[in-house]
Amino acid sequence: MSFADLYTSGEHRRNLAHFAALATLASIDGEISTEEKKLLDRFAIKLDITKAEYEEVLKKENKYSIDSTPDSEKRLERLYDLFTIIYSDHEIDDEERILIKKYALGLGFTEEKADEVIERSVAIFGGKIDFEDYLYLVKH
Repeated sequence: MSFADLYTSGEHRRNLAHFAALATLASIDGEISTEEKKLLDRFAIKLDITKAEYEEVLKKENKYSIDSTPDSEKRLERLYDLFTIIYSDHEIDDEERILIKKYALGLGFTEEKADEVIERSVAIFGGKIDFEDYLYLVKH
């Protein structure tokens, strides 16, 4: 059972799973840098991660994988969730862009497809759309 399975709220579980995967990505090269820590702090606020959850996720022995799936619609839904979180402050910065690319690759996108989906998503998220519109626009 994963750490996220301990929580019952579907939205909070998803947020916690996203945060745990991002924390693992940030620490993939060893220690979490100051810049990565600041980014994780921002994501923790955006994702409504408690201090206790934050500390649990960041323990060295806890490494959470990104649940990749062969279902392209599920992968797009996970990216959509993350873009929604990122754009809660109406912008995406370079650090968030790098992290979301790592996340997309972890979900199972090829590098080329990840770049394409991210570029389209950044263009789309200038406005507010629902998942069905996002799915259509990214696929076409």
